[in-house]
Amino acid sequence: MMKRNDYMKDFSLYIHIPFCEKKCYYCDFTSFKKDSTDIDRYMSNLDKEILMYEEILADYKLSTIFIGGGTPSSITSIYIKKILERIYRVFNIEELGEVTIEANPGTLNRQKIKDYKDAGINRVSLGLQSLNDNILRAIGRMHTSKDFLESFYLLREEGFHNINVDLMLGLPGQSLVDLKNTLYRIIDLDVEHISLYSLIIEDGTLIKNWYDNGLIDLPNEDLERLMYHESVELLRQNNYKHYEISNFAKEGYECKHNLRYWKIEPYLGVGLNSHSNLFNKRFWNQSKLINYNESIESNKLAVEGEEIIDKSMEIAEYCIMGLRLKSGIIKSEYLNRFGEDIDKRYRKIIKKHVHNNLIKEDYNSIVLTNKGLDLSNQVEVDFIP
Repeated sequence: MMKRNDYMKDFSLYIHIPFCEKKCYYCDFTSFKKDSTDIDRYMSNLDKEILMYEEILADYKLSTIFIGGGTPSSITSIYIKKILERIYRVFNIEELGEVTIEANPGTLNRQKIKDYKDAGINRVSLGLQSLNDNILRAIGRMHTSKDFLESFYLLREEGFHNINVDLMLGLPGQSLVDLKNTLYRIIDLDVEHISLYSLIIEDGTLIKNWYDNGLIDLPNEDLERLMYHESVELLRQNNYKHYEISNFAKEGYECKHNLRYWKIEPYLGVGLNSHSNLFNKRFWNQSKLINYNESIESNKLAVEGEEIIDKSMEIAEYCIMGLRLKSGIIKSEYLNRFGEDIDKRYRKIIKKHVHNNLIKEDYNSIVLTNKGLDLSNQVEVDFIP
């Protein structure tokens, strides 16, 4: 039953809270407007699902927790406290270090933040996207720049010193000046971590419909790439370590939970449409709320599908995710994990992309070049068996 890398005997836990005040125009995540009846039933079933894994993971230590969504901060904090209390009773938490919750500006208040701290949460990820209020309205965000600042200062006042801010580039009507103005203001706040993602136009979203019908203008590809590279340089100059394609941190504040994803280490996802990687398997939960609830209430895990991860697939994913990290693929770690030299499988591919200036290689690492960051898909596809 055990996965090759489960000798580590630790795992991370993702908890999905699918409720929002309102769905943003670009969002294709499994989320929907909150309803108190739905929340009560869902959170009760989430509690039951966690209990179902108590025996299954009895030999494992919980390393990190990430509460995402949706907007976890849109529901009352008592739900968050109760679910964390359950987790602390069910799993071995002697090595638990990082507990993150996602929050949107405008959904926080002082009591809610106090409750989070009392519940053991020590990291908050604020979904800002931009400090330009016109852009925020254009993408369907409910908050304003003022709401963000109020939420940020409340977190600081209540003792949160590990805060991430999510930003986006390539947004409707966004200019390079807009983006840099936002970055300057966030840097001035001395936040510990910044995630900077490009807008992706997803099927089924309002933005996709508007874009297809010529109703919105988006920055072209050249401008979008310029935004990215100038942001990387600006953050570097201000002592933010660029440790993953879209993530930047002050020294020591890298997101430990996400690093486990990128290093293909064991994790369990609970809740609607959550994904897991355990026991040589990748598996995922029901994506419809009614199916999830009915499964749990029938005392069955809500797993909708699974696939076996063979050695070739694990190696490919390890390399693809490793290339997302600025440290790249570490050859000695690869050898230790898989019992073979990386050249045995990928020498021709490495040589090809070194020649094309998409990756660079030294005695112990393989990393994307600046050009490779822009064309990473061309590199990653060659690592797929």
